[in-house]
Amino acid sequence: MKITAQKIFTANVSRTNFVFVKLYTDDGISGVGEATLEWKTLTIVAALEELERVLVGRDPFAVDAIIEQLHRDSYWRSGAVFRTAIGAVEAALLDIKGKALGVPVFELLGGKYRDRVKCYANHWFQRATTPDDYARNAKHAVEVMGYKALKWDPFEDANLEMDRAVFNRSIDAVAAVRDAVGPDVDLMLDVHGRFNVPTAIAMCKAMAPFDLAWIEEPVPPEAIDALADVRAHSPVPIAAGERGYEPKWFLEAFEKKAIDIAQPDVSHAGGLAETKRIAHLAHWHMIPVAPHNPVGPVMNAMTLHTAVAIPNFMVFETVSVDVPWRKELVRESLVFEGGAILAPTEPGLGVELNEEAFGKYPYQPFDVPLFDGSINVHGVAEGDAVMSNRKASR
Repeated sequence: MKITAQKIFTANVSRTNFVFVKLYTDDGISGVGEATLEWKTLTIVAALEELERVLVGRDPFAVDAIIEQLHRDSYWRSGAVFRTAIGAVEAALLDIKGKALGVPVFELLGGKYRDRVKCYANHWFQRATTPDDYARNAKHAVEVMGYKALKWDPFEDANLEMDRAVFNRSIDAVAAVRDAVGPDVDLMLDVHGRFNVPTAIAMCKAMAPFDLAWIEEPVPPEAIDALADVRAHSPVPIAAGERGYEPKWFLEAFEKKAIDIAQPDVSHAGGLAETKRIAHLAHWHMIPVAPHNPVGPVMNAMTLHTAVAIPNFMVFETVSVDVPWRKELVRESLVFEGGAILAPTEPGLGVELNEEAFGKYPYQPFDVPLFDGSINVHGVAEGDAVMSNRKASR
């Protein structure tokens, strides 16, 4: 079997553009990967185009050898763009190999540790601005959509510091959500790296009464020493890693005791195999892994197979509300029940592109959004629950 061609597909969504790569073979088996990189669409497309000449004519079963060559022959070996492109190609190769062998991709990673992965909802807070809004949306996510864990950013686009009124409004929003969903639902807060150390410590202490599962990226990701300082003074567990692109970032964070939960992004960290290496580094330090997974359906499948195949998986991020046309672009074979997704059973990744649909949603440039609790650029439909759509496919 040989790779004969590569195609790249893009589609605009609520805050960025999906980017998918598809590899074709002379045996008629194709494989897909996702390279969505928020607000860097044209850059990542160009990076993928550079890889095609290396891929065509290769045996897609030689996954590690191909990825190693792409690393070795690249002058620029690091950064989110390069590693995201590599991760997408690796996923497409594994998808081909899994289909050819008739097994899910997680079997190629060493087999499964679990039959189901617990999920948490992101993006459930659409257009919420007041504590009552957050409480109402949280109840909907739990009681109607079936989630047992929720994450959001209530910090009103903070920039290093927060004035007292904004600080108190954030506390009120968290209190309202906790009151709305009760004590048995996990709650996580995301800061997106926007606090300085004293503000982060003060916020962590103020949030302690709400029994949070974690506070995520309280300071910028490059500031590992600052992250360790916050963790040392925080009564709430600290999570980070979505912008840690290489195993060495995680190793430094583990050794400096900077995080309680590791959050590698399967795509941006360089692929499923690289993420599994990061997970094992975390496992040696007895640290759980909650992969970063806020983008598209192929990335969702890539992350799901990885979550099934690592020993220290904690919880799986899902986009609970998305653009209505997501289901036009792909066929997903997921089963969501009881706040969890069941382990995949189809060969390969278990997701296929509907190629003809992409022309309806062409690339659009997006500005980097303010983190104000709303990503509704193109009018995400109220209640258009991604997981609810997946339930119906059983």
